[in-house]
Amino acid sequence: MIIFIGSDHRGFALKKYLKDKLIKKKYKVIDVGNYQYDINDDYPDISFLVGIKVNEHKGSRGILICGSGIGVCVAANKIKGVRAGLGISQAIIRKAREDDDINVLCLPADFINKVMALKLTLLFLKTKFKNLSRYKRRIQKIVDYENKNYSGN
Repeated sequence: MIIFIGSDHRGFALKKYLKDKLIKKKYKVIDVGNYQYDINDDYPDISFLVGIKVNEHKGSRGILICGSGIGVCVAANKIKGVRAGLGISQAIIRKAREDDDINVLCLPADFINKVMALKLTLLFLKTKFKNLSRYKRRIQKIVDYENKNYSGN
């Protein structure tokens, strides 16, 4: 599995930490930026890039980090095929993977420490989608809406 990781300036230090830890655990991690700390960067640029990469590489995952995690989440979800979720607890991440098959994890650097960020990331990477018919049906409605085929029922 390829993991695309990116952050703005507020998530820059946490991104470096997670990238190093994941590489040590033998994950294939591709850093899409920012590559240096830049207080004037904008989270949508990195979010779109991670979302595009995840969409281009089926079966891959994305990790995005900003101060609140919300900005990157909103921006990433604008990319067709991306199901991004805010990671603030293990219970939420487990359900988001099992039920909603999220493929991009958004982390709030200002609200979680490095240890929790790593726990959430590993849980995100290891938890499988339950693949039950009701979950597939709900995800298909999102896909249909993205493709302008949503019937509203």
